[in-house]
Amino acid sequence: MTETNLANAIRFLSMDAVEQAKSGHPGMPMGMADIATVLWREFLQHNPENPHWINRDRFILSNGHGSMLHYSLLHLTGYALSIDDLKAFRQLHSKTPGHPELGYTPGIETTTGPLGQGLANAVGMALAEKILAAQFNQAELPIIDHHTYVFMGDGCLMEGISHEAASLAGTWKLNKLIAFWDDNGISIDGEVEGWFTDNTPKRFESYGWNVIAHVDGHDAEALRNAIKQANAETNRPTLICCKTTIGFGSPNKGGKESCHGAPLGADEIALTRTQLQWPYAPFEIPVEIYQAFNARESGEKREQTWQTLFNTYQKAHPDLARELLRRIQGDLPEALSDLIQVQVQNLNTQKPNSATRKASQEALNLLGPVLPEFLGGSADLGGSNLTFWKGATSILHDDFKGNYLYYGVREFGMSAIANGLALHRGFIPYVATFLVFTDYARNAIRMSAIMKQRVIYVMTHDSIGLGEDGPTHQPIEQISSLRLIPNLAVWRPCDATETLIAWQAALQNTDGPSLLALSRQNLPTYERNAQQISGIHQGGYIVSEQAGAILNLIATGSEVQLVMQAQEILKKEGIMANVVSIPCLELFMRQDAAYQKQVLQNFPMLVVEAGSTGLWYKLVRGQGTVLGIDCFGESAKAEDLFTHFGLTIAHVVAAAKSLT
Repeated sequence: MTETNLANAIRFLSMDAVEQAKSGHPGMPMGMADIATVLWREFLQHNPENPHWINRDRFILSNGHGSMLHYSLLHLTGYALSIDDLKAFRQLHSKTPGHPELGYTPGIETTTGPLGQGLANAVGMALAEKILAAQFNQAELPIIDHHTYVFMGDGCLMEGISHEAASLAGTWKLNKLIAFWDDNGISIDGEVEGWFTDNTPKRFESYGWNVIAHVDGHDAEALRNAIKQANAETNRPTLICCKTTIGFGSPNKGGKESCHGAPLGADEIALTRTQLQWPYAPFEIPVEIYQAFNARESGEKREQTWQTLFNTYQKAHPDLARELLRRIQGDLPEALSDLIQVQVQNLNTQKPNSATRKASQEALNLLGPVLPEFLGGSADLGGSNLTFWKGATSILHDDFKGNYLYYGVREFGMSAIANGLALHRGFIPYVATFLVFTDYARNAIRMSAIMKQRVIYVMTHDSIGLGEDGPTHQPIEQISSLRLIPNLAVWRPCDATETLIAWQAALQNTDGPSLLALSRQNLPTYERNAQQISGIHQGGYIVSEQAGAILNLIATGSEVQLVMQAQEILKKEGIMANVVSIPCLELFMRQDAAYQKQVLQNFPMLVVEAGSTGLWYKLVRGQGTVLGIDCFGESAKAEDLFTHFGLTIAHVVAAAKSLT
C-alpha cells in the first residue's frame, strides 16, 4: 500500500462527502492529504479510544473550511466517527458539521472557521503545555510532554491575527508548536499573487520561528524529514512551508479556485478516480487502508506507557498529581466559597470607596493564592486594568513557572490565545483591555461563547467616566452589543461586593465565558443582607428598598450611585422608589417570572446606564423609560460629561417624577 493510495483515501472521502452534501470545500483536503497522512500515521501522539487523554498531541485545522480532511482522518484512524457520519456531512445535528465544531465530533480540539484563530488557539495550547510542564514535570518524569500541530492556509496568514499570534509564539519560544502552511496560491477570488505577495518564510523568521521552506507537500519523504527536523527543534516554533496543489488529482479543477468551495461534480470526480487510479465506489475504503491508518492499538499503547509514567509520578509526588488532575478536570478548590463569603462580610463592614477595577484587583489578591490555575494577562494595559496582583509572577521565554502574561497591544490575538489555554485544560485564563477595545477582540470573545469556554474578560474604563480620552476610548454601544452574544455573561458591578461576586460567578461558570465591565472612577460600597447577596448571584435585586415604593430606579455600575442619590431626593419630596441593581442583565432575564416580579413588583421603571439604551427596553416593555447615551462621547472631565449627557441627579429625579 503506497503512501499516495493512503492519501487518496482522504481525498475521495472528502470529495464524495462534499458531493453528497452538494456543499463544502474539497480543494484543501485534496491538497493537504499527503501532509496529513504522514503526520497522523507517523508522528501524531493520540489515542482514538480516549480523545481526552491529557498528554495527547493537539491537532488544529485553522483553515477549518477543509473540515472533511479532519473528519476523514478521525474516521480512518479509529475515532467514534462512522462512514454514515461522513455521509451526513453538513446535515442538521450530524457529527460532521460544515466547519469543525467543538463538542460535535470526538477528536476535534477547537471550533475553527474564522481564519487565523485556529493558529492563535494552537499558540495558546502550546503555551499551556509549556507552562504545565514547567509547573509539574519532575526529573525523569515528564508527564506533560506533547506537541501542537496546526494546518493553515493563505487566508489564515492574511488575517491580522496571524501576526499577533505568531509574534508571541516566537517571543515565547514555543518549540513544540509546529505549523504547516498550505502554500497553494489560491483563495476564493483566485490566484493570490494579486493580493498576497508577502515573503512568508522571512516574515516568520523575523518572529523568531524555525522556518523549513520549499517542502513539496506531495512528497512523503520530504514531509517526513521536515517534521523530524521540526520535532528536533528545542528553542523555536516551526513553520513548514508546503507547496501544494489545491484539488490535487482533479484533471480540470486541480490548481484552480473552482475546487475551493464547491463540489467537483459527478463527472469531474469520475475523471479524478481515473486520474488517481482509485477504483472504489463512493465512501468505499479497502480494509488494508483502514488497517494502515488505524491508531487504536498504537494509541492505547502510548497512553498505557504514559499511564505507567504517571503512576510512578503519583507515588513520588502525590500532592502534585492530585493538583494536576484537579486543574485538568476544571474543579475549583474547596476553600474558595468560604473565602469569598468571609470577604463579602468584610466588605459590608469596611465599605471601601474604590473603582471597581481596583476592587477587581483586590479580588485577584484574595483569589489568586488559592487558584494556581489562574493565568492572567493584559493587552499592554496592566497598570490601567489592574490585573497584576500581589502574587502574580511573569512568564518569560526562559521561565514558564509563573502565572501572568504580557500580551502587548494584541487584543484579538490575546483573546484567541486565551481560548487555546482554556481548551487545553489546566488553566482559567483571564485577559484584559479597555471595554471599548472589545471591538478588536470581539470574534474571539464570540468563539469563547460558541465553544462554552471558561475565559474571563476583564474590561475596564467602562463608560464616559474615563473622561478626557474622548469618544475613541469611551464605550457607548459596546456593553449592549456584548450582551447580545449568546452564552456570554456580561457583568457591570456597582461596587466592591458586586465585583467580588462577579468574579465568583465567572469562576463557577463552566459553560461559557464571562466579561466584567469595570469603572475607572471610585464608587461607594453598599451594605447588604443575605437576601441581597443572593440576588447578586441572580443577576439583579433590590439594593435599596423603601416602604410604600411606587416606582423602580434601575441601574448598573457607576450609575447605581447616581440613582441612590436621586432616591433620597425623591423621598424628601414624598415619592418613594426602590433602587434595583442589575449587574448581569442576561442572568436576571433568565430568572423565572416569579423572581423578576419579586424584584420589579410591576412598578414603572426608570433605567439609567451610561451607554446605548435600546436593549433595556426589553426589560422596560412600555412600563417606563431609559436614560442613557445614544451618540458618541466627548473629550472632557468625567463630571462635565455626565452633566452634558444628562446623567445627573436632577435629570434622574425629573425623569422619575414623569413616571408618577
